[in-house]
Amino acid sequence: MNLTDQLSTIVPQISFEDTETAFRNRSDWDLFIANLVLWMVSRPLLVKILSSATKLALAMRLPIKPLIKETIFAMFCGGEDEREYSRRIKSMSNSKIGTILDYAVEGNETEEAFDATQKKLLELADKAGKNPDIPCTCLKMTAIAPFALLEKMTTLQHPLSDEDKTAWRQTEERLNAVCEASCRAGKPIYIDAEESWIQGAIDTLVESSMEKYNREKAVVFTTLQLYRWDRVEYLRGLIEKASKGGYRLGIKIVRGAYMEKERERARAFGYPSPITASKEETDQEYNDVLRIILDNINLIELCAGTHNEESCLLLTRLMAEKRLPNNHPNIYFAQLFGMSDHISYNLARHGYNISKYLPFGPVEATLPYLVRRAEENTSIAGQMTQELEMIITERRRRKLVKSGKHSR
Repeated sequence: MNLTDQLSTIVPQISFEDTETAFRNRSDWDLFIANLVLWMVSRPLLVKILSSATKLALAMRLPIKPLIKETIFAMFCGGEDEREYSRRIKSMSNSKIGTILDYAVEGNETEEAFDATQKKLLELADKAGKNPDIPCTCLKMTAIAPFALLEKMTTLQHPLSDEDKTAWRQTEERLNAVCEASCRAGKPIYIDAEESWIQGAIDTLVESSMEKYNREKAVVFTTLQLYRWDRVEYLRGLIEKASKGGYRLGIKIVRGAYMEKERERARAFGYPSPITASKEETDQEYNDVLRIILDNINLIELCAGTHNEESCLLLTRLMAEKRLPNNHPNIYFAQLFGMSDHISYNLARHGYNISKYLPFGPVEATLPYLVRRAEENTSIAGQMTQELEMIITERRRRKLVKSGKHSR
C-alpha cells in the first residue's frame, strides 16, 4: 500500500479526482485554453522557441499582446489591473478560496523601480486589510533590492562600499515599511525564497522582521525551499530562536523553483550543490518539515505551498491526528493560480484554509514571470501530464452531460 492509499484510509472523504468541483469556476473556453497551454508547456523545445519568439516580437512591437493575454497570461495571471483581477478574487471567494495578490513585475533594477514596487506593496497591504477575500500578500526581495547587493551581503567576500551601505539601508527601510503596513492591516506577508547565493541576506532581513513584528501573531513569513538539504536544520534553529525570543514564526514551505540553476552554478564554481540528490529526498524533506511544524503548531503559523497530493493528504492526516479543525487559523494550503485546481477546490470544499497566488500586472511587465512559469513547468513533466489529464477528463465529462449521457 503506497502513502496515498494509507492516508486516504484516515482522511477518506477527500478526493482529488473530483474534476467537477475542481473546475466549477472554469468555463468551457477556459478549459480549452488551459488544455492548449499545458500541452505546449509540456514540450521543453517548444517552450524555448516560443519564449524567444515572444520576447523578440514584443521588442519589435508586433501586435501579439492580445494573443499572449488570451493564452498563457489568462492561464497563470489574474489580469492587468484591479478591474480584471477583482473578478478572479470574487470567483475564487465563491468557492471559499482566498487570494494572495502577487505583483508579478520583475527584472527592474533601478531605485525608481524599487520605490514603485514598494508603493504598490503598500497599496496591496491596505487592500488586503479591507478585503476578507485576501488573507495575505507576498513579496519577492529582488523586487525591492538589487540582486548584486543581496549576493554581496550573503557571501561577504568583498568589503561594502559607501554606496552598498546606503543601498542596504534603503532595502531595510523598504522592507520595514511593507511589514509595518502588513501589521497595520492585520494580514500576513509571505516573503519568497530565492537563489541560494542571495538567500543568506534575505534570511537575515526576514529573521529580523519576524522578531520585530511577530509578537502576537505571525505577520512576516519566511519561505523554506526544501529541495535544499540544509533547510531542516535551519528550521530547527529558527524554532529555538523564536522560542527563546518570545515571538511567533511564520513559515511558508515549498519544494523549490531554481533547481537547474542551482546545480549549474555549483558545477561552474566548484562547490557542493545545495540541492538534494533526488526528488524523493526533497519529498521526504518536505514531509519531515510538515511533521516538525505540526509538533510546534502553537509557535508556528504555516503556509504549505505545494502541488503534491501526497503532501496535502499527509498534512490533513497530521491535523486529524492532533485533533486540529480543518480550518485551524495557523494552517493554510496554497497553490499557484492556474495550477492544481483539483487540490485547491477539493480541499476548500472540505473546509480547509486555501489560498491561491494570483499574479497580476501589465502583460509586457509580467513576461519574465510567465516565461519562468512555462520553463519551470517543463521540468515537472509528470505533474503537467496529470494536470492535462484532469482537464481532458472534465472536458469529456461536460460533453457527456450536454449530450445527456452522463448524470450531473
